[in-house]
Amino acid sequence: MGHHFELRKDVELAATPEQVWEAIATGPGIDSWFMGRSEVEPGEGGRTRLTLAGHVEEATITAWEPGKRLADRTEPAPDGTFMASEYLIEGRERGSTTLRLVQSGVLGDNWETEYEAMAVGWDMYLGTLAAYLAHFSGRTATPVSAFRPGVGGADRAWAAVADAFGVAGPLAEGDRVRFTVAGLPPIEGVVDLAGLPTYVGVRTPDALYRFLHSGAERGDALVLGHHVFALGQDPVQAERAWQDWLNALPLG
Repeated sequence: MGHHFELRKDVELAATPEQVWEAIATGPGIDSWFMGRSEVEPGEGGRTRLTLAGHVEEATITAWEPGKRLADRTEPAPDGTFMASEYLIEGRERGSTTLRLVQSGVLGDNWETEYEAMAVGWDMYLGTLAAYLAHFSGRTATPVSAFRPGVGGADRAWAAVADAFGVAGPLAEGDRVRFTVAGLPPIEGVVDLAGLPTYVGVRTPDALYRFLHSGAERGDALVLGHHVFALGQDPVQAERAWQDWLNALPLG
């Protein structure tokens, strides 16, 4: 039996409505703050495609009002589950914008776990959107992903990540980090998101690095979903380097 749901999130953004629209309604814009790789066919009736870990999820655009409103909806699965998303953009004073996300649809039997994961995940992604628009507006990123299941629980995973970052104790916003990934330039930055035990974000002058623990119900995995703004980044080489880094962490 499917379960109807609705999730609402608001975020204040240091950007104009036009800049927000570019970030949520174009493939390169979405790639600069959301998971996976996205394609958007503009206009009502167009298709959106999200590719993540070899899986492609498609939806149909049901509302297209540039600078104001964007909505899409997936086709119902055989069990009746589907997902619909709506973004509402409202310009504010001094060039800022309020963005409201409304996600709704029908979830499957494990709906409570799925709903909680979406709610927390959106906190990370909307926080990343805010960081993107505040620090990298006008630029687009190369998305870089890596995945490691069975990491031995959230506490063990974050302890290993903190140790790799050179941070003693639990990671917190404002912590300075410095670490290396073989084959890539040294990384120095600041923890700009800390939603433990689920996610941690690090911002550097040329990237937004995102680390996510999926939870035992979803494979007990540590997932990396980075957005690299440095020019000349080879995504294949970068993903291989980050996967090697992730595999080498003392986990599981």
